[in-house]
Amino acid sequence: MLSQISLAALTVASAAEEHGGEPAVNPWLIGGGVLAFLLFLLLGLVWFGGGREHS
Repeated sequence: MLSQISLAALTVASAAEEHGGEPAVNPWLIGGGVLAFLLFLLLGLVWFGGGREHS
């Protein structure tokens, strides 16, 4: 069990060392997509609760 964990850790560490320059996907693209999704959810929440009276 311990050797499997250390082998997995070694594999991850070596993969991280091999990747050295630019990220595969632009972080600004990921952040913009997440922001757009959250704003879409917020607009849906406002639209859903817009016509209801408060108790």
